[in-house]
Amino acid sequence: MGTHAHRPRRSELATPASSERMCAKAPSSGADLVFLDLEDACAPAVKESARAIAVTALTEQDWGTTLRAVRVNGLDTPWCHDDIIEVVTGARDALDVVIVPKVRTARDVWWVDVLLTQLEQKLRLRRPIALEVLIEEAEGLANALEIARASPRVEALIFGAGDLSVSLRARVDGNFDPLGPYPGDFWHFARTQVLTAARAAGIAAVDAPFPAYGDPDAYRVSAEQAALLGFDGKWAIHPSQVPLANEVFTPTKEEVAAAKDLIARYRSAEAEGTGAIGHDGRLVDAAHIKLATNVLDRAG
Repeated sequence: MGTHAHRPRRSELATPASSERMCAKAPSSGADLVFLDLEDACAPAVKESARAIAVTALTEQDWGTTLRAVRVNGLDTPWCHDDIIEVVTGARDALDVVIVPKVRTARDVWWVDVLLTQLEQKLRLRRPIALEVLIEEAEGLANALEIARASPRVEALIFGAGDLSVSLRARVDGNFDPLGPYPGDFWHFARTQVLTAARAAGIAAVDAPFPAYGDPDAYRVSAEQAALLGFDGKWAIHPSQVPLANEVFTPTKEEVAAAKDLIARYRSAEAEGTGAIGHDGRLVDAAHIKLATNVLDRAG
């Protein structure tokens, strides 16, 4: 588990690394994490020049408490190696997280881990750079648990519905929803696999992007469903989605108050030798207290 595996990740905002204008606006988005994207958001002709734009944005802007990340190109491309070397060498301690796309095996994570370790030693960085990995290939989904446990740097698994649609040959629309009637949640099984692997490894789980940024109500529904399952946050592909994610993945004041009240009542009964109590017409035991503690952890 990463040293900072429980840093908040309610919202992760994607920003094209090739756009100076968008990189300049990103620190004020309010996102828990912003990643400057060298992969899908950059055409091949600008992938190399985008690295310097990303380094400038990371080092010369005030990011406040926002985690600063870069998504590099995949290990199967000619850009990945230099993405990591150039961005880490340029940004140094101004980079918190590297996001690795299309991870298929633990070996992929190990390769990035070794490269980062060498760079950190060479540059004498003050703290390790964390990793987040995208589960968006059939092979990666099948290996999700070993990927999640592949390195202490890994702080989060991200469910990537877009490329997974391609890998599975799913018949979906531009928002990764099924093209025809489908019983239940089309992505439920894949989502649960990613979430289970993350929890088994003690790391965070981040839900997929939602391309239809013009439909905030649908984004909210998607985020709420992921939050109910247990995800820690969701990608935002547009700044307007950030406050929605932050709200959905933050417990309300009422939820926090109820959790504190339940724990206090239970602890009081426990001190008198009782292991279960009645509350609002329901039995409350140790499992309920752990659920209430989860609420306080999310609020914290």
